[in-house]
Amino acid sequence: MTQDGELDSLVRKRIRGLRTAQGWSLDDLAARCFLSPSTLSRIETGHRRIGLDQLSSIARALGTTLDALVESVSDEDVVIRPQHDAECGTTTWLLNREGGQPGVTVVRMSITAPEPRHGRDELKVHPGGKDWFTVLSGTVVLLLGERTITVETGEAAEFSTMVPHAFGARGGPAEILAIFDRDGRRTHLRPER
Repeated sequence: MTQDGELDSLVRKRIRGLRTAQGWSLDDLAARCFLSPSTLSRIETGHRRIGLDQLSSIARALGTTLDALVESVSDEDVVIRPQHDAECGTTTWLLNREGGQPGVTVVRMSITAPEPRHGRDELKVHPGGKDWFTVLSGTVVLLLGERTITVETGEAAEFSTMVPHAFGARGGPAEILAIFDRDGRRTHLRPER
């Protein structure tokens, strides 16, 4: 099979996969993209060429982009290997390896700093939108603006990065799994000096 044939087959599988993931029948998708169900069926099964106008309409109806439907399959390594930093007590996984700029980073952190206290600890803000973490073990105390929030093992927290915040462990070390964007990564993972 040629590369073009493989991409054609992949696009058809993506259309069918996205349609079925929505729980839509051929009739449902056909009505949304203004094609007949039989035309859509022939497109999905490879018995009809896909016109660019049809593909664009199908992508829009499926809530995706034309680029996403026709993106070629890369044979690059799909395993994201962790990077360990013993000094900071972190393990990180960069979730966007394209272009050298990480999109989001998943971090497993050991929190050894004692729980923060209002008036004693500096609360920080940073651009980025949201920080998110779940507690794998222990108890984390999150100062968020004027509030003190206790997050126990198995619980998660999500908050705006523009609200002043700090966190630490209560009663001994805690371990969290956090998701940071580039700005959050820079703020939370730089070594304390």
